[in-house]
Amino acid sequence: MTTQLLARYDIADFARWKSAFDADAEDRGHNSLSVLQIWREGNGRVWVLFQVSNAGRAREYLNGAAQVFNSQAGVSATEYHLLETA
Repeated sequence: MTTQLLARYDIADFARWKSAFDADAEDRGHNSLSVLQIWREGNGRVWVLFQVSNAGRAREYLNGAAQVFNSQAGVSATEYHLLETA
């Protein structure tokens, strides 16, 4: 079984979000998240599909350090879904 995370970010400025997202890559990697795909939905929303190697560590990141990223990236709302292949 494979675990993935689908994340939605509501943003004001894609360039600001992308710069902060790229700068956060090492921290995400240390917390079991690796990027598989990024999609833009209009100008104000981004979706990211992550591979998750340790769901517990990923949840800890989302409940803590991800909040710092969100404030730096100009994220106004997020939604996360941990999914397993069926």
